[in-house]
Amino acid sequence: MVTALVFDCDGVLADTERYGHLPAFNATFEHFDLPVRWDEQEYGRRLAIGGGKERLASLFADPGFTRSAGVPDDEGGRRDLLARWHRDKTARFTELVASGSVPARPGVARLIGEALSAGWTVAVASTSAEASVRAVLTHAVGDELAQRIPVFAGDVVPAKKPDPAIYLLAVEQLGLEPADVLVVEDSRNGLLAATRAGLPCLVTVNGYTRDEDFSEAVLVVSELGDPGRPDVEVLAARGSARPSGLVTLEDLRACTSGHTAPDIDEGAA
Repeated sequence: MVTALVFDCDGVLADTERYGHLPAFNATFEHFDLPVRWDEQEYGRRLAIGGGKERLASLFADPGFTRSAGVPDDEGGRRDLLARWHRDKTARFTELVASGSVPARPGVARLIGEALSAGWTVAVASTSAEASVRAVLTHAVGDELAQRIPVFAGDVVPAKKPDPAIYLLAVEQLGLEPADVLVVEDSRNGLLAATRAGLPCLVTVNGYTRDEDFSEAVLVVSELGDPGRPDVEVLAARGSARPSGLVTLEDLRACTSGHTAPDIDEGAA
């Protein structure tokens, strides 16, 4: 039975990709006079790459970009340049979150508050920068609740999602039993990370991820829902959970009823 929830951050706690990360990347590009801007379609493609630094590093694959931007040829020089870009982008992102420009996703604060009140463990596991994750968490649930939630983020693991390392670390450090844990994700990479760690996963889609393959998820919904909002759309239900109107703690408990870890095609990412 579920007694622990582990949330991803971006796209789960708040609508960070469209309203936070994308404008922050483009502001960084402008600040450094880089010959690139990402529109929503291009950024959607870049989301297949796990991690902000890794998305920035993908620019190095374009010889025209590296020439125009004066990117050094040596690995050390590129690593230092990438670190400067990423620090700037992270600062701009956290400013956007603090300003209230990034909307929290429906149902997150409600369910986290209810879970903590019920004595559940609640954590956040993301391979985004820790400063960004903590800013989003505080914005989504408030400072009081955020202080009660452990965060596993950034470079605490050597590989980004869909590698399961961040979830394996969270389970180990928190002393959790995998059978008692439910992960809340929004993307296929996140779903694969959870299932490869042997953890059942609920997916709450967003505009960038709605059409991805979530075959291994125990429940796929449009959002978690809140009173007064339109009913949650259930896109797939493979466990016992059948949300009506909004996702409840009872629905989360039902997600793991009879759960067995699915077989994962390692090339499916």
